[in-house]
Amino acid sequence: MKAEDFDRKFDEGQEDIIDDLDLAQIKRPGYEQRRIDIDFPVWMIEALDREALRIGVSRQSIIKVWIAERLEHAT
Repeated sequence: MKAEDFDRKFDEGQEDIIDDLDLAQIKRPGYEQRRIDIDFPVWMIEALDREALRIGVSRQSIIKVWIAERLEHAT
């Protein structure tokens, strides 16, 4: 499909363009993953696990959300 045809479909908004996209190649700049190791005291891990279980998410998810919230307020 030519770029002008894709642009037309998008601009008119009457046709679904999702099938025209290669979603396997999508990347969000600044959101690449990088692994880190961090040590927490046992009491903190247990508290994280309780809260994660209470809201139905993983320990990693709750850590990410809480850190993201804190960073948003810091800027």
